[in-house]
This record gives sequence, C-alpha cells and structure tokens, in this order.
Amino acid sequence: MAEFMLKYADAQGAVHERVEDADSERALRDKYADQGVLIYSIRPRHSLGEMQALAQRRKGRLNLEQFLIFNQQFVTLIRAGLPILKSLELLQGNIKNKKLGRHIRSIHDAVKTGAPLSEAFRQEGAFPPIYTTSLMAGEKSGSLPEVLDRFVQYQKVTLAVRKKVLVSLIYPTVLIVLVMALILFLVTYVVPEFAALYDSMDADLPRPTQILVAFGVTFSENLLTVTAAGAAIVALLMWWGRTESARGVIDAIRMRAPIFGPIWVKYQVSQMCRLLSTLLQGGIPLMGALETTGASLGSRVMRDAVEEARSKVKEGRALSKSLAETEVFPPLAIEMIYVGESTGALPAMLNSVAEFFDEDVSNAMTAALSLIEPAIMIFMGVFVAFVLISLYLPIFSLAGNI
Repeated sequence: MAEFMLKYADAQGAVHERVEDADSERALRDKYADQGVLIYSIRPRHSLGEMQALAQRRKGRLNLEQFLIFNQQFVTLIRAGLPILKSLELLQGNIKNKKLGRHIRSIHDAVKTGAPLSEAFRQEGAFPPIYTTSLMAGEKSGSLPEVLDRFVQYQKVTLAVRKKVLVSLIYPTVLIVLVMALILFLVTYVVPEFAALYDSMDADLPRPTQILVAFGVTFSENLLTVTAAGAAIVALLMWWGRTESARGVIDAIRMRAPIFGPIWVKYQVSQMCRLLSTLLQGGIPLMGALETTGASLGSRVMRDAVEEARSKVKEGRALSKSLAETEVFPPLAIEMIYVGESTGALPAMLNSVAEFFDEDVSNAMTAALSLIEPAIMIFMGVFVAFVLISLYLPIFSLAGNI
C-alpha cells in the first residue's frame, strides 16, 4: 500500500486534508466518492529526493498567453466530440512553448494511465489553482467544455487588464531611463571636463560649482565601485523581495504609496472578485472557492485578507461583513458584494465589481500618469538648469573681472 495526501470538502463546505493508505489513487477516490464528499486533490507523498526533482522540473513561470491559446484549442477539440486523451495527443505536438509542451506531454501520460484530468494538471504544480479546481468541478458536473470556456474568458480579461496597465507604464518608464542616462552623462563626463578646465585656470569657484564638481569628480573616479555597489544592492533587494517575509512588507508599502496605493488596492480587489466569480459560476462551493482564490492571488496582504474572511464565513458570517472586517476592501466593493448576497446573485455581482474596478483602475492610472509625466520633465529641466548654471558661473565671474 502507498500513502496519499487527500484534500476534500465535506457536505458543509469545510475543507480537510489528511494522509490515507490505499492500494491506488483510484481506490481512494472511489472510497471517498461513495461518501458524497467533493475531492479537491489526491497526490502521492513524495520522498525528499522526489520533491527536489519535482521542484526542479517546476521551475520557471508558465507563459499565460501560450496557455490561453492551448485552452482555446483544447475546448474547441472537446466541443467537436474528440476524447480528452486524443485532444491532448493532438495538441502536445503543436505547442511552441517548450515548458508548456513538457507539461502537456506529462499530463497526457498521466491521463492515459487513468488519472483524472484535473489531478493530472494539479500534479504538475505549474498551473493556477483556479484552473485545476475549475477542471475538477467540470469533471464532477459533466460540464467540462463550459468550464473551459469560462476559464478562457477569465484569462482573456485578466491578460487584457494586465497589458493595459503595463502599456500605460511604458512612456513614464522610458522618460525615467532617459533622465537617469542624462544625469549619468553630465556627472561622469561633462562635469569632470569643466573641473579640469577650472583647475588649470586656478579659478575661485562659487559654492554651487564646488558642490557639483566635487560630486562629479568623486563619482567618475569611483564609477566602478559605485556601479558594483549599486548592482549588489539591487541583487540583494531582488533576493529579499522573493522571500515570504518581504512580500507582506512590500504589499504594505504599495498600499500606502501616495497616488498609486489606492490604484494598486483596486487592481487587487478586481483580480480577487473575478477569480471568486469564475469559481462560483463553475459550481465550486463558497468555502472551496475562497480557498482557491486565496491561493491564486499574488499579493500577500490580499491572500491573508481572503483567508481571514474564509475563516469567518466558515463560522457562519456573511461574506460581505467578513471582507469588510479585514479593512482591505473598499467600501463600494463591500456594498456591491452585500447586494449580491442579498439578491442571490453573488457570482454576477462579483463580476460587476471586477469590471467596475477595472475601469476605475484604468481611469486612475491615466490621471496619475498625466501628473507624473510633466513632473519628470520639470525635474529633468531643473536639474539640467542647475548643472549648466553651476558650470558657467565661474565663466561669468571671470568675464566680469576682465
């Protein structure tokens, strides 16, 4: 007999995890299916060596655009009447992304040996929890094509919103890079040239010129040291940013950031509501949907807030009140969720919340960037003016003494 990690929800929606001995995964699944529980996952317990090998195989992020294309093709084949195994067999050779292709081949082999589709995807460890949970619900209800369609629509909207935010940041990012390049050029090349000129003339320098020359000469003479120190600091911050302890700190800074803090919160709320709406529309019970939503969110603060709300919902509290007590969600989102609960249209209302905040984020980003772009230009102009005036002040003084 082998040991398996079993995760399931009982009739009351409570989620449990336990270790069970069984001859096979199929035998364990049949045992609990007869008890009327909703099985989330069954996976073998791995040894340390197996876990390390599995972790090595799962390294790297999944290309979400390629994954979207795969799902669009997958649902088309299933709707055309092809069996799941045949659909996977046809698709695995046409996937351009090597990492995704390896995963699909592994999933095909697992399904071929009798594993359920959702469990085969889950065991790869590379796919979003919302996807594997939705597949499981689709298998259980016999509505796999509809579930895949719903996920495709969810992924399309999510990618569109993300692209819109990233595109809006391109211009200010280019401006900042140009400003930094200009500052570096002035400090490391122009200022030392003028410093050498004034040194040869033995001129008395005004205070602004002295400060600028001292900074420019020191910086240019220690450029390699400064560059190495800067690279080390950036690498250290990147390493620290990947640790679990840093994520809460980074999220707290994001939430309290002027101008962009409220925008970031609204974006996270939009993502959370869309996730939860998609899961509820797929037939996942609220408790299981909240757990999967929390596991799918990238923000530590939002994950903790959803988990806190889930604990209170488990005690019989209303979802809207539980979310309000986390003090993370905007009042408008809470009010809309409350209306959805009261009218029995929670999934639709959650989707409306996501759409509303998507539009709000887009408008707020446009307004914020319209203020930041002129501010960058003003800063660049002031700095260049300071450098030019400081460098030419001694020349004006010498000309006045002639």
